[in-house]
Amino acid sequence: MSNLTVRAPLAALPIALPDAFFDRDAQVLARELLGKVIRHRVGDLWLSARIIETEAYYCEEKGSHASLGYTEKRKALFLDGGHIYMYYARGGDSLNFSAQGPGNAVLIKSAYPWVDELSGPASLAQMLLNNPDAQGRPRPSQKLCAGQTLLCKSLGLKVPVWDAKRFDHEVLLVQDVDPAPAHIIQTTRLGIPHGRDEHLMYRFVDAAYAPYCTRNPLRRGQVEGRDYFLL
Repeated sequence: MSNLTVRAPLAALPIALPDAFFDRDAQVLARELLGKVIRHRVGDLWLSARIIETEAYYCEEKGSHASLGYTEKRKALFLDGGHIYMYYARGGDSLNFSAQGPGNAVLIKSAYPWVDELSGPASLAQMLLNNPDAQGRPRPSQKLCAGQTLLCKSLGLKVPVWDAKRFDHEVLLVQDVDPAPAHIIQTTRLGIPHGRDEHLMYRFVDAAYAPYCTRNPLRRGQVEGRDYFLL
């Protein structure tokens, strides 16, 4: 595959969500993004994944990067809804979208490989090559994007390329596809240190894909109404 990005005629491009879609409350955006498909064009392939897990963050709560204040690195969080905020988490890339209001955003926590007419078997094969396991072997496809850094690695998304940028609909976009999630799980976010609003239920999971997200909120021992709510 060529390293050069070959751009298709505009008529051949998928229909992207407009920037205005992202200009809404962070929790609303986090729920509405479930079931949407991220597409990243690499060479002549569209690498694609369906969003199955998101987390909302607000400037005023302690779990967010924005609560630490404005810096040049965090500027995307303070820009209009629909800007891309990327950062490194445990050495890997993480993808976020700014929401309505300065400092508010949604983290794309995990996704599920998406195969259709535009993103066929060759696209999935490239994603598998992008993200082998620790022994260099292909991961199970259902776990290929089961985490924020695994997602970015599978799709080939990099902090230096996309941080603080708008979408380029010829290369990177989010698309609405059918069907929408039938049920959504609301629960607490992952990896929030004690004392930094770790109790807030700002994590949302497509219930049909719960076994394939970062941590299954329906795992044994979890109690509805205490540990999670089904929307």
